Amino acid sequence: MVRRNFEFYKNEKNEWYLNLPEWNGDPEDLQMVEGADKWLDLVSNNVSTVKLTLSDKQFDSAEVLTLLRIREENFGGGGIYFLKSYQDKEVGLKLWLCEVTKFVFNAIPQKIYFSKL
Repeated sequence: MVRRNFEFYKNEKNEWYLNLPEWNGDPEDLQMVEGADKWLDLVSNNVSTVKLTLSDKQFDSAEVLTLLRIREENFGGGGIYFLKSYQDKEVGLKLWLCEVTKFVFNAIPQKIYFSKL
């Protein structure tokens, strides 16, 4: 089981990034795009930083992202996830979480549970 707290932040161009000091790859790999930015806008209430607990196992008061499919490596890897609802409101948001997801969880989880800190 993996359960960690993460900080996401917007830069001066209004682009979301994951703060992951142990990442040795390209810093651009930490940019949240293709729906992940919309997810962070939603959970942050449109502020410039948000801290989330993410886990591959259910925990109290967690929301859930469900894997739709694993994305091919030549298209950035990772997984396409679906957020059906957030805080009991229908959302229907598809988002991509890149190969950094595999680095964090040692796999592409079927479900990622999250809550705002």
